[in-house]
Amino acid sequence: MLKGISPLLSPELLAELCRMGHGDEVILADAHFPGHTFNDNVIRADGLRIPELLHAILPLFELDSYVDAPLAMMAAVKGDTLDPSVEQSYRVPVDKHAPGTAAIERIDRFDFYDRAKDAYLVVMTGETAKYGNIILKKGVTPID
Repeated sequence: MLKGISPLLSPELLAELCRMGHGDEVILADAHFPGHTFNDNVIRADGLRIPELLHAILPLFELDSYVDAPLAMMAAVKGDTLDPSVEQSYRVPVDKHAPGTAAIERIDRFDFYDRAKDAYLVVMTGETAKYGNIILKKGVTPID
């Protein structure tokens, strides 16, 4: 374990987040997402919920400030409805660690799958919320 770094972040996940460059995307996938189908770079974080992972990742991870929406979630398929509490629970860590971040973009299911194919990394979580997947686009890490 390291001081100041959440124990929820495995050494593998920390290494992959560090290897990501500006514009690379990581998907925090819910337990239902076919992550291994769409991407070869998959890390398991079974049992962990996405809000807690966001609290662990966002203090270490700069969101892309050069795009309109550095965060994206899947839009509901026709006939389904979204549970607004899912996005609200994700906004809590986003607003705490990256205040001023734009609204979370909603994209079509198949557009989400296409982005999963091109994502740098998919993290399979234990999140059970329907439509609980979220994409984070990495920005330029500021140098103090």
